[in-house]
Amino acid sequence: MANKSSKTSDKNSGPSTIAQTYLIAYNAVLAVGWTYLLYQLITYYLTTSDKSLYETVKCSLFIFQNAAVMEVIHAATGMVKSNPVLTAFQVASRVIVVCGILFATTAGRNSIGLPLALTAWSVTEIIRYSTYTLNLMGVAPYFLKWLRYSLFIGLYPLGITGGAVVHLRVQREIGEGQLYSIALPNTLNFTFNYQYALWILMFLYIPLFPQLYLHMFSQRKKVLGTERKNK
Repeated sequence: MANKSSKTSDKNSGPSTIAQTYLIAYNAVLAVGWTYLLYQLITYYLTTSDKSLYETVKCSLFIFQNAAVMEVIHAATGMVKSNPVLTAFQVASRVIVVCGILFATTAGRNSIGLPLALTAWSVTEIIRYSTYTLNLMGVAPYFLKWLRYSLFIGLYPLGITGGAVVHLRVQREIGEGQLYSIALPNTLNFTFNYQYALWILMFLYIPLFPQLYLHMFSQRKKVLGTERKNK
């Protein structure tokens, strides 16, 4: 009786059929989307184009990165077992780079940080979303899980470095133009300095990055260790 109850509990703890179908579709679309963005990145450097790298990928980057906002909703509603606060921070850090920096300024678009970030993000997301999709279908191969929990060792620092370089390159442009800043006096008696906000975000990575990075290592040991035992 205990075993049957445990099995029933495990089934009930997972997503419903409708939610699972939605999650499979969501992750599959994002896997294809990031694959297309990586294709754009590679072909940009292999062919001659009148467009800049940013102009080449901006639509794909805007759509597929902002689609990650749904992951915060998934976590907050319990559709997936993720920490909603941690998920929100990770998603927001990239959305700010895409919408709050690249979309609004020009200096970051010509920075070496852009191709570094795009390479790390696209490869990471292709593997991550593909793993999620196939895992929900119950057919995720071991090698894909191994890539998911191994390549982050190099890709995570690469992505952080790329984003940081973009942040640094736009500081002068944002400061001189007072982008998104609100100065006194005003009717709301409120002041906001966007440049300072970006600096605060960058400094938050100093204590948070080691925690996130070490968490991935613990997840790697847990997931890959379990896979080996099952074999």
